[in-house]
Amino acid sequence: MSRVGRKPIAIPAGVKVAVKGDSVEVQGPKGKLSTPVPAGISFAIEGAELLCKRASDESSMRALHGLARALAQNAVTGVSTGFSKELDIVGVGYKAQVEGRKVTFTLGYSHVVEFPIPEGIQVAIEKQTHVVVSGFDRQRVGQVAAEIRRLRKPDPYKQKGIRYVGEVLKKKAGKAGATGSK
Repeated sequence: MSRVGRKPIAIPAGVKVAVKGDSVEVQGPKGKLSTPVPAGISFAIEGAELLCKRASDESSMRALHGLARALAQNAVTGVSTGFSKELDIVGVGYKAQVEGRKVTFTLGYSHVVEFPIPEGIQVAIEKQTHVVVSGFDRQRVGQVAAEIRRLRKPDPYKQKGIRYVGEVLKKKAGKAGATGSK
């Protein structure tokens, strides 16, 4: 049984929450987000907390209860503090730089790869090999980070490519026949 749905969501100072039928609208210093509310789930504001309630105790309703509460929590956190994902570029000559609203990657291909930065997302490059993707919408930040990683996935043999900070890769051994043993 999920206990996530029962937890109240603390509303920080400077964040406005409005419950409008089938959506919860959250506005804060970083931006404005709207989260859909599934049928059978309701939200109520009590003081400085947002409470999530479900109509019945069916298993599908319990799952949606936790999901709706988590999405509302992500919206409140996003508009107040924001989210970020960090990536590292590993490889000789691999680098990135921001030019206006696009990022130019040199990733060992015969050409440079240009990645347009979507609205509501900020990309910062530190030391040409550390990329920080940030924004107030958690889903979009994760999606943009995944798209950047997909430009050059980490190679399991040489460990080169774009990876998340803290991502552990399994290194594979090369061909066994290369040693010349008979």
